[in-house]
Amino acid sequence: MNRRNFLLASAGSISALDLLAGVNKPFAQQFEKQLSKIENLSLNGVSENEDFWGWVRESYTISANIINLNNGGVSPQPKVVQDAHIRNYQLANEAPSYYMWRILDQGREGLRNKLADLCGTLPEEIAINRNATEGLNTIIFGLNLKEGDEVVLSTFDYPNMTNAWKQREKRDKIKLVWITIPQPLEDDAAYVKLYEEAITPKTKIVHITHLINWTGNLVPSKAIADMAHKKGCEVIVDGAHSFSHVDFKIPDTGADYFATSLHKWLCAPFGSGIMYIKKEKIKNVWALLSSVEPDGDDIKKFESLGTRSFASEMAIGTAIDFHNIIGAKRKEARLRYLKDYWTEKAVKLPGAKFASSLKPQYSCAIANIGFEGWQAQQVEAKLFERYKIHTVSIVHKEVNGIRVTPNVYTNIQDLDFLTKGLAEISKTTPPPMK
Repeated sequence: MNRRNFLLASAGSISALDLLAGVNKPFAQQFEKQLSKIENLSLNGVSENEDFWGWVRESYTISANIINLNNGGVSPQPKVVQDAHIRNYQLANEAPSYYMWRILDQGREGLRNKLADLCGTLPEEIAINRNATEGLNTIIFGLNLKEGDEVVLSTFDYPNMTNAWKQREKRDKIKLVWITIPQPLEDDAAYVKLYEEAITPKTKIVHITHLINWTGNLVPSKAIADMAHKKGCEVIVDGAHSFSHVDFKIPDTGADYFATSLHKWLCAPFGSGIMYIKKEKIKNVWALLSSVEPDGDDIKKFESLGTRSFASEMAIGTAIDFHNIIGAKRKEARLRYLKDYWTEKAVKLPGAKFASSLKPQYSCAIANIGFEGWQAQQVEAKLFERYKIHTVSIVHKEVNGIRVTPNVYTNIQDLDFLTKGLAEISKTTPPPMK
């Protein structure tokens, strides 16, 4: 095995790099050179290697004047992904009904295989759609539930999901059983107990948010799912904020049903996502939109969306290549390092209050910080006014702080500005609320 193949094999990236070369050969060659520089480094060594991550930063087209620390909502795409999208888009415009439906659409099954490999599932368990909301709403509205059936969910689940459940409650007279998870909670047994105590003989579904978007806290979904399965319940996992952020495969969550957005941590084109349903359970979920066999056992029944952006859909494959070349373990280690870098300083600031766990088992890139006397909106505004740092304010169920979300292109200088801004806030009186 020659040096190139040895390096790439050790990164699990031979096919990914070769495929990326088909989009941009010079870029792929540069990526190969960068990988060679970190071949002998430990995972911790790679996470702290600013030269390598500086090169990754240059692979994005991010603003030079705004520090974006709100990657949790949606992340930018590497330029190579943008290029793939644009190239597909231009091709489609040469003769749309031919190039979209007869050329680009033929790549869906190859993409499905690629996604299944990333997810650790069978290809026939993956539906390609537009986002986590679409996937989870398809499941929520498609399940066969009747009056009196119970669903256990959390007050920290995402609004688009809780509102869907409330609609089913109003329309079908199911019963929603709510739990509140302390933020943070750092005890697997305590998590399991919260959900277990809410389950009754009438409980059919347990809905779990794998990584809570408000605070960045990781929930031990597998432990909860194992308990729920023993009690005869099915499990839905919302993986919008954990997928391609934390290194795991979908079966590791214990999910019977799972959905995520790919435009978050995979850095795929905006408006791209996937839904997973265990093969034997597909027939139990009705298609949300029209389908020849809406109660059939083919996952493709969920893809009857009509005309959609084939160009962006096919560019998902390039995002997977980029992710695989960096490596899921290296990516998670870097994200965790970035979070630790600024939180270890910020936790010492007067009046600082974290709604997030700082333990690696219960968090990764995202953390939520607030200050006594300050409203979250004031902290967000102050950071942007003074340092042009973009975060998002979170006020929800006793959480009052800003959510800080770096990504692989974030550098240490960005976080130094953040900690400087937070230090200033900790020493000053908040302005009056407007």
